[in-house]
Amino acid sequence: MRATDRRLTVGSMRELSAVGIVCGLAAAYGGLVLTAADVLGAAGEHTDGALAVVLGIVATVFIMIALFVSSLVIAHGVDTVIVGRAQHLQMLRLVGASARQLRVSLLRGVAQVAAIGAGVGLVVGVGLADIARVSLVSRGVLPDIRYGYLPPTTLIAASAVVVTAVIATHLGSRRVLSGAPADPSANRLHWLRRTVAVVALGVGALLLAAACLLGEEGSSAGFAVAFLGTALTCLGLLIGAPLVVPAAVAAVSAALGRGPAATLARKNAVADPGRTTRSTIGLLIGVTLVTTVVAGMSSLQDSVDRWGLTAEQLADNRQGLEMMTWVLAGLIGISVVIAAVGFISTMSLTVVRRTREIGVLRALGFTARQVRGSIACESLALSGTAMVGGLVLGIVFGAIGSQSLLGALTPGFPIGVPPAALLAIVAGTVGLAAAAAVVPSRRAVSVPPVDALAVV
Repeated sequence: MRATDRRLTVGSMRELSAVGIVCGLAAAYGGLVLTAADVLGAAGEHTDGALAVVLGIVATVFIMIALFVSSLVIAHGVDTVIVGRAQHLQMLRLVGASARQLRVSLLRGVAQVAAIGAGVGLVVGVGLADIARVSLVSRGVLPDIRYGYLPPTTLIAASAVVVTAVIATHLGSRRVLSGAPADPSANRLHWLRRTVAVVALGVGALLLAAACLLGEEGSSAGFAVAFLGTALTCLGLLIGAPLVVPAAVAAVSAALGRGPAATLARKNAVADPGRTTRSTIGLLIGVTLVTTVVAGMSSLQDSVDRWGLTAEQLADNRQGLEMMTWVLAGLIGISVVIAAVGFISTMSLTVVRRTREIGVLRALGFTARQVRGSIACESLALSGTAMVGGLVLGIVFGAIGSQSLLGALTPGFPIGVPPAALLAIVAGTVGLAAAAAVVPSRRAVSVPPVDALAVV
């Protein structure tokens, strides 16, 4: 076997299955929206061509968001795989394998899986868009003209997905394969990283406050300043996540109870700060994005309701805002799905890596039900932290965005808290926690304690 064979680094392809799924989802999303934009562009001579331009711009923005979330999920997922195989990698280094050889091995494996996933996703996304186009043409909604079947932009998007996966893998694996300690808890943030995080958060908060003041004065620059402030605030949170996320998980897990399963879950959830951060940050971003959209649109609706419009005008405005909310939430929803796939994959891999630990617990008297309960509580603590943080950040960002747009026209400071949407986010988080715990918990208790203890 060659030193650059990816089986030396990650073992079976199952370890990288989440990478393929994430790449497939991102490519399908890009193929769907870009094909839709191309169809509307081709129909522009017979319909409103401005809609195609707007959709193309919106599609580009949301595809970039999906790629960003995908890069985080892929980088953290690959890092988790490598950390779990740290002992094996150290053995390979001892027998002469270099960090470069192992990195090339990993990059080849990820590139292969990413290309397959992106190819399948592209076909599915373009196919769905073509099916919708045929249906709309048959119903007379779109003109019966000649349309393209595979716009060049979709190929660019699929290629960008693969490139993003390779770059994220290189960045995520650089420390582990360089020979540095494999324990994520040993990766302490450098003072410069702390400083950058604090500065980004501080400047972001100042810009958000300035956006509110500009909106109150009716300045058109308010929303742009709000966007920049939100971006800087999120950047600061990402950089400082290893400092904030484990402490937040510890606070949430304290509410899980005091029984043996809950106590073990609480300790496991914060025992590895690096893994805790990797498991939570992608989902936190996804929930924040969705909440920002629905809360922001709710804040806009509250603002419009205070303008003293007639009942008919209010009904028209409400219908338009609701439609826009669903469209934006749908466009951003793929980021949540991608983050959820990464969360489930990370939970599964970390439980598999703890097979020997679970065997010790079973030998000491832990029942299968207690083991399953512990894994479920740990999953709930991690996803619950992402949910709470995402809801708080999303509501704040949404309200500030609304204020920056309509502050001068609206008395007060409307804060959108749509109950139905927020309940759906809470229910989705609980469902995700359950889904992330089912498969690994069954696998954990299916191994006899004696066999689990024999795992190296």
